[in-house]
Amino acid sequence: MNITLEETRSGGRYVAEVEGHYAEMTYSRASPELVIVDHTGVPDALRGKGVGQALALHAVEEARKGGWKIIPLCPFFKAQAERHPDWQDILR
Repeated sequence: MNITLEETRSGGRYVAEVEGHYAEMTYSRASPELVIVDHTGVPDALRGKGVGQALALHAVEEARKGGWKIIPLCPFFKAQAERHPDWQDILR
């Protein structure tokens, strides 16, 4: 699975391409040290394949590398964060 970043001035999205289908996790940047993950979209063709989980983990790894925190407004990301106590270091 290939995950890429598309960034804008106010936020961006991580895009996963699998078998010709695309899933995304979008975020807005509240400050240089804080992002708000607000949406995860996975098409039906990719459901159950761990794509959403891979996007969430990628966001966590990027937050750790970049030294910033995540506010999880997206219900999917929030649920994943509750299942992973080891992610608490990047949550706000």
